[in-house]
Amino acid sequence: MISVLIPIYNGIEFIDESVQSVINQTYCDWELLIGINGHCENSSIYQKAKHYESVDPRIKVYDFCHLSGKSNTLNHMITLCNYEYISLLDVDDAWHPKKLELQIQHLEYDVIGSRCVYFGNMNGIVPDIPVGNISTFDFTKVNPIINSSCIIRKEFAFWDSSVDGVEDYDLWLRLHKQGKSFYNCSQILVKHRIHGSSAFNTQSHDDKLQKILSNYSK
Repeated sequence: MISVLIPIYNGIEFIDESVQSVINQTYCDWELLIGINGHCENSSIYQKAKHYESVDPRIKVYDFCHLSGKSNTLNHMITLCNYEYISLLDVDDAWHPKKLELQIQHLEYDVIGSRCVYFGNMNGIVPDIPVGNISTFDFTKVNPIINSSCIIRKEFAFWDSSVDGVEDYDLWLRLHKQGKSFYNCSQILVKHRIHGSSAFNTQSHDDKLQKILSNYSK
């Protein structure tokens, strides 16, 4: 079974599409944890997300008003997961209905991703990432795992809050350095939304990129 994590600070306006794409999965053995961080307790954002607990009993919503940052929120959410594998979904993204069904065929790997397509302010572009067994790929060339596509063993999941903004790439680099195995499905299983406040358009994280690449090369 898969624990799906949706951390939310910004982007609550997209929650209907992201959550529905989980509910619509052809693979049904999942739980969905939604974690609201950085907002007042019982905020309107939390209340909107909380509605989904009445839509599907597999969905649980948590208020982490005391936490700041995506990494801290994810690390806390991990402690609440019931299952061995987790999958991440950014609230402004959405999944293909067969996303989990196709990926669980490759659970012999430690991290499983897939290709994605951009939508929103940039429609129809498919970023070029390696597919198949990418365990020997040079991870310094490009981040090869789309964040909203990943399935990862829970025991390997820990994010460094000092590199928020590139925390996913940092995790893949650390796991790759440890010799963990990686696989990308060739199918386009994720829609990655490009919009004004998306990670694609946020301020440069060059200093953090240099930090994590330097740590990888040591």
